[in-house]
Order: sequence, then C-alpha cells, then structure tokens
Amino acid sequence: MKIYDFAFLFLIILIVFTTGCSKNNPEDKSQTQYTFNGEKHLKNLKMLTDEGENAEAYLSFDEQQLIFQTTSGGLKCDQIFTMDIDGRDKRMVSTGKGRTTCAYYLPGDLAVVYASTHVADENCPPEPDRSNGYVWQLYDSYDIFLANIEGKIEKQLTASPGYDAEATVSPKGDKIVFTSTRDGDPEIYTMNLDGSNQIRLTNQKGYDGGPFFSWDGTKIVFRASRPKTEKELQDYSILVEKDLYRPTRLEIYVMDADGKNMRQITNFGKASFSPFFHPDGKRIIFSSNINSESGRSFDLYLINVDGTELEQITFNETFDGFPMFTRDGKKLVFASNRFNKKEGDTNIFIADWVD
Repeated sequence: MKIYDFAFLFLIILIVFTTGCSKNNPEDKSQTQYTFNGEKHLKNLKMLTDEGENAEAYLSFDEQQLIFQTTSGGLKCDQIFTMDIDGRDKRMVSTGKGRTTCAYYLPGDLAVVYASTHVADENCPPEPDRSNGYVWQLYDSYDIFLANIEGKIEKQLTASPGYDAEATVSPKGDKIVFTSTRDGDPEIYTMNLDGSNQIRLTNQKGYDGGPFFSWDGTKIVFRASRPKTEKELQDYSILVEKDLYRPTRLEIYVMDADGKNMRQITNFGKASFSPFFHPDGKRIIFSSNINSESGRSFDLYLINVDGTELEQITFNETFDGFPMFTRDGKKLVFASNRFNKKEGDTNIFIADWVD
C-alpha cells in the first residue's frame, strides 16, 4: 500500500485497477517511448515489468537493485520481489504466504524489511467490502519483518495488535519509519533497524501514513487526512474501528525526524500521496488526482517544501505513482498504468530526469 499496499496499500494503487488503459499517444507515436506530450522532465523512459500489478519499487542503497510488490506470475496476492535496475533477474524474497507490502532495503543491501500477514494466516486475506464506496483495508494481521536477501526471515520487528506496515528506511541507515494502528488511529512511528526503541511521532486525529525520510535523514514527508466536521470524524472513526480507511482526501505533510515542526504542504482537497524528497531537499514529488474530474486519474507533481510552485510532471490518463529519485537526482523510478498489455496492469518504469 505506500500507498501500497499501499501495502498497504491499504493501497491506493487499487484505485487504478478500474480505470483502464491510457488512450494517449507517446510523443513520437512509438509505443517504445512511453512518454506523453508535456513530460519534459522524463527522458529514456523504460518499462521494467510487463505484466500483472507491480508497485512500490524502491532502490537499494547502491542503486543497482529494486525491491517491489507484485501479483505477476499468477500470484493470488502481493509478494515481494527484487530485480536488477534494468528489470532483469526478478526473484521472490518474501515467503509466498499471506499478503505482503511495502518493502525496503537496509544498509548494505543484504537485508530487507517488509510487511506481511503470513503469521496470522498463510492464505491471502479477504478483500474489503467496497459496496459502500472505495476503502483501504488496514489489515490488523500485518506486521513488519526483517529478511535476508535470499528470503529467509531473520526477525519479526513488530508484534503489536493492529496494522503495522508502510516501512521505509532512512538514507542515513539508522532508522525505520512506519505506520501503525496500535494506539487506535493510523499514526507514524520510528524504530531502530533491529526493531527496538519504537516511538510514536504523530498525534492528530486522522490517517497518517506513507512516510519517507529526506536524504539527510532530518525530515519525514508523509500523507495525511484531517477530518474536521462532526460527520467527517464520525465516518472516519466508524471505518477505522473496522480497520478501514477511505482515501478520498489526503494532503502532503512534512515534519522533523523526531515528529516536531509538522507543516502541511498541500491543500488541494483531493487524494495526494506517495511523496518523496528530491535530493536537493527543497522539492517534493508526489502523486495526486488534482486535475482529474473523475478522481481516478493520478499524475506526478513537483512542489517546493514551502508549498509553492506546483508543477505537473506526468500527463497520463490513468495512473502514475510511487516515485523515487536516485541519490544524485538523475533518475526517477515510478509505477504506471501507461501502455500496459492488459487493462488494470501496473508496471515499474525508470527514466532519466531532466531538470
């Protein structure tokens, strides 16, 4: 969800599975280009996966590998895979049991963290009831695990009642940040790489999740909702009690790595998520349906950390999300529905970034 599946995803990526294939044409009318008119920041865009639902691809510390979640190959629900940065050598590193989400490399690239439901049940958990509208399922069976790169689980890092997922690792290599409902509300926490010293950072009513550290490790950017009216608060509380969340209004926030000095960056009243810091520390890239009348089309946007100078980066009619820059800012990885072979498929792309 991160947004995956979210794992969590919880996952906002599921929004796109009903939107269909893009009707746009690439700039030069060639399917091998993959870019649309107006995407001036993206060059040499390459598709790294070509089937199934693939999302939340994040770079290893040496930036030679990617770790991601996928349902390709006939999997019934998401499992964690790694691949080379050119899309080769795809290998499962999760157990193949339960549902998994939100994987990230640890320093040295010999171990990874991800969330999984396999301890509670080796089968895929049931999908949420969406008869009354689109919701994320915050599975209370999700816990965060540390595994070696061969897939052997070495330690369970969380064991609290409730949802523990959406873990990412500081580029400094000293902390993990994640989302948990252990205290009744989806909040952001940090812990050491071995699972010790788990500290709650957020304390406001509403969903707080999808956190990422800045490149210097001093800030955390995340998505959050802030229900305010009596009806909004009531609806939110009813859903959370059922381990559900309706992601119709999410804004981007930034805070210090210790939870202090929280600031709201966006105020669009739409679903903005998967924020990630540009290496210059002055800008944030994120996914949003800001310009979508239907609310189903998500593009990538860039904004200054003070909330100024919003710029649309992608111009896709379906979905672009989960962006991540390389440390030098010269490449961008993201997930997209563009030019998929099958309606609903989401693939991983990498592009040269042009400022």
